Amino acid sequence: MLIALVFLSFSALLYIYGEPVAYQYFPPSLTPSLTPTITLSPTITLSPTITLSPTITDTPSVTDTPTITPTPFIPPAIEALFESEVTPNPNAVFSPLQFTLNCENFNEFETATVFQNPINYLCAVFTYDQMIPLSQWTALWYREGQLVHYDTIPWDGEVGGYGFTEWEAPAEEWLPGTYDVQIFVGLDWKVVGQFILQGDAPTRVPTVTLTSSPSPTVTRTSTPAPTQTKSATGTP
Repeated sequence: MLIALVFLSFSALLYIYGEPVAYQYFPPSLTPSLTPTITLSPTITLSPTITLSPTITDTPSVTDTPTITPTPFIPPAIEALFESEVTPNPNAVFSPLQFTLNCENFNEFETATVFQNPINYLCAVFTYDQMIPLSQWTALWYREGQLVHYDTIPWDGEVGGYGFTEWEAPAEEWLPGTYDVQIFVGLDWKVVGQFILQGDAPTRVPTVTLTSSPSPTVTRTSTPAPTQTKSATGTP
């Protein structure tokens, strides 16, 4: 029991004084302290203080609607010139128009849609089928919407084949612009073609009219003859 008490007392002394005494003979190595890592704080997100309202889109008060292209028709003044009493065939058909400066030969002709002044003749060539001879047919030539030439006669061709409408006029009448040619059988519109004429038309040369000037008239003035006065002289 005595020995046990001695060891107990010795262990208490070691607990209290043993570590400082041991450090005097065996100094401990320095243990680096851990450096805390830098934690980035989130940046402040700026929220807009003023929200811009969308601008007002101007709504036009008037909305432009595309113009309606009128269906071609025969003017009453042209219709009044109809001569035929044969009822036209409503099933007659025409090909698209081809414009040329020379249509003497239907097998060889050069076509175009743009022509240059000066010209004095142009024709529109087409093929046709199911036409009735002597039925009324009409060709209207328009420049910028204004009627400049027309043909309306009883059909003098065959049932089918080649045909043409032509316009020959002095060069000064061929004004530049867009031309439309419309073909009708009876009152039924069949086909329309368009070509463009460019360049100024030649200036019309004024004709000189000779007028005879009146011949000068001679006016004769009569001069009265002098009056002779006789003086009598005498001796008293």
